[in-house]
Amino acid sequence: HAQPTACPICGPQLQVVTPSGESIRSVDPLAHFVTAVRAGQIGALKGLGGYHLVCDATSRTAVAELRRRKQREEMPFAIMVRSTEVAHQLCVVSPQELSLLESRQRPIVLLRRRHGMGSKVCDAVAPRNPYLGIMLPYTPTHHLLMELAGDLPLVMTSGNRSHEPIAYSDGDALQRLGPIADVILRHNRAIHVRCDDSVTRVVAGGELPVRRSRGYAPQPLKLPIACPVPMLAVGGQFKGVFALGNHSQAFLSHHIGDLDQLEAALQFERDIALYEEMFAIRPKVIVHDLHPEYLSTIYAAERSDRGDMLRIGVQHHHAHMASCMAENGLNEPVIGVTFDGTGYGVDTTLGEPTIWGGEFLTGDYEQFERAAHFRNVALPGGDKAVREPWRMAAAHLLDALGDASLLRDRISATALRIAQRMISQQLNAPLTSSVGRLFDAVASIAGVRDFVTYEGQAAVELEWLAIDVPTDREYPFEVVSARDTAESPLVIDTRPMIRAIVKDVESRTSSARIARRFHSTLVSIIAHTCQHLRDTSGLNAVVLSGGVFMNTILATEVFARLTACGFRVYRHHRVPPNDGGLCLGQLSVGAARLQTRIATSQKLQSAATLTIPESRNPLTTMEQGKTTCASAFQAGLRIRTKKTTS
Repeated sequence: HAQPTACPICGPQLQVVTPSGESIRSVDPLAHFVTAVRAGQIGALKGLGGYHLVCDATSRTAVAELRRRKQREEMPFAIMVRSTEVAHQLCVVSPQELSLLESRQRPIVLLRRRHGMGSKVCDAVAPRNPYLGIMLPYTPTHHLLMELAGDLPLVMTSGNRSHEPIAYSDGDALQRLGPIADVILRHNRAIHVRCDDSVTRVVAGGELPVRRSRGYAPQPLKLPIACPVPMLAVGGQFKGVFALGNHSQAFLSHHIGDLDQLEAALQFERDIALYEEMFAIRPKVIVHDLHPEYLSTIYAAERSDRGDMLRIGVQHHHAHMASCMAENGLNEPVIGVTFDGTGYGVDTTLGEPTIWGGEFLTGDYEQFERAAHFRNVALPGGDKAVREPWRMAAAHLLDALGDASLLRDRISATALRIAQRMISQQLNAPLTSSVGRLFDAVASIAGVRDFVTYEGQAAVELEWLAIDVPTDREYPFEVVSARDTAESPLVIDTRPMIRAIVKDVESRTSSARIARRFHSTLVSIIAHTCQHLRDTSGLNAVVLSGGVFMNTILATEVFARLTACGFRVYRHHRVPPNDGGLCLGQLSVGAARLQTRIATSQKLQSAATLTIPESRNPLTTMEQGKTTCASAFQAGLRIRTKKTTS
């Protein structure tokens, strides 16, 4: 639908309207819009993949009002500047970061703020954040707008209320953005597909995508194992991205958002249909996460039943590991260090699956072993603990010390008592090995943050505190076997570390120093555990994945430490390490398993008779027979059994 050459009279037209949709008579709609924004008003601007909300990034009053109306308390806003010269004035920009800023994808690039000049952008744009998310104009409207704005940086954030999908139709914009904006600048070209801005950064000399969307999607990625038939991988519940696989190509969608929002879930289904039509791919297999309550899993089950598609479930952290393997072109067994906030485990405790999130896996695309993990602690309140980090602090304090009194000055005695009862009685307190939740616990214990207003806030603020602090020492930890068997996974016991952090807090060590020591300890835990796994498995390739590896300190220092230890280390550089890259791993696992299934089918078809070797244990013989018959059935063979012995 692009019209690069258009008549200035009857081509696309700009229009400035009120929040109720009434046209404002103006000789120059752009000039009217910029004048309003300069005067402190909030604007809504129609762009390429949806609407942006716009205000003066140097005005504390305007930014605070935008936060109030948008219901976005502290999460950073992106800003747009006219040129790279302005970007250099506000931030330190390396050659690689400059290349990303000026690339045809025109992503938001996270850049380190300059002291002094960086303060030109008010602190309310990115509270307590040493970085600014900056982008350059990427549409003709943006270029004209920023020419009129001059060197004034403008907040350019998604046109939505907090946690909602971006508005992209004119009617939806009036309904949802009317209560937020004072003035709306739109054009008469319809947006057919909602698409958010991409976000990226440079870490240790390489690109690390945060959100892969406009400009990057649906550029195909090469799969190391070709899809035997067309396939669809539906990702997870959060940071929704799906992928279509055809032969050796994977087409990842743009960022859709968290699927717990109704509009995002509906958009998810619409965009899958759009991509299938656009690429003429009709999937025969659908791959999904194991969590039964994810909307993506429910979609996969319903579509599989409705369309007679083969369905393949993939464990969350296995998909993370496979995602990093796939984008680096690996097809060999590896050690997968996969740290995140939440993932459906395949072990059970008291009949319930534990929540994984601090995993060392060994394996390949087809299968994996849980070789090591962080010690399980309770998650009191379930999802509520994600919004209230003090709950994880209480769980770790009770686990390490049997006492959470350190929190009594900040958390009510009643709340602490209820949390302790949840843990002791195992009520709404599932066990988790999550490193993301460990970050939350340490942030609360160190006095950084007890409550959050957006996902991962406690963890990123702990990182920001540590970023300029030189390392001095590490906290103690232990690596033990879960059970007295060689096959048992190793367990990283965090209790010695928690006790040492409490001592630092009691001796009034600064939060920044505690944050730095905690990061250094995690680096050592990873190095120590990987060396042990290399000694026992012979594996020398390590992949780093999961949302925790968005952390620049960990991503940089773990890579350097493992490389110095002689490992081949692989990181993400084309898809995000968070759940935005999950579908690539699912697709790769699904392709590998399907290839094996087909090979097994062909082997079965070449045999006229299959004999199940008799075991001394009749149950063993039965299980072998069931497995072989199941494989033959999946291959479409007719099965006839004959008993040959008593």
